[in-house]
Amino acid sequence: PGNCWAFKGHQGQVVIKLPARVYLSAITLQHISKDASPSGTVISAPKDIAVFVSAGHFCWGSDLNREEETLLGEFTYNVEKSPTQTFPLKNMLLPRAFSHVKLLVKSNWGNPWYTCIYRVKAHGK
Repeated sequence: PGNCWAFKGHQGQVVIKLPARVYLSAITLQHISKDASPSGTVISAPKDIAVFVSAGHFCWGSDLNREEETLLGEFTYNVEKSPTQTFPLKNMLLPRAFSHVKLLVKSNWGNPWYTCIYRVKAHGK
């Protein structure tokens, strides 16, 4: 507990460069359980999340060498379920491999100061 990737506030994003181009099929997100939490709450867990992909680089504020990102899914991490949750992605609409995945956290479960993510796994071929 406490050994997480934390970002300020209830919204944030992380872009992960994959080791190769991957045909993504799912994303797994992990947080700690209420039982493992020293405070007995998990209000710092992400809640509403969107997953985007790009074959090129995500370049913010510049149109140079930028490829459009594509939304592959939106989901809600449920703190009442297992601490490790897997969400299927809609890559069948875009049957190709990608080199970057962006996890956009739109909200958390009520912590106004920070949001924690313990593990993100990208699944695919």
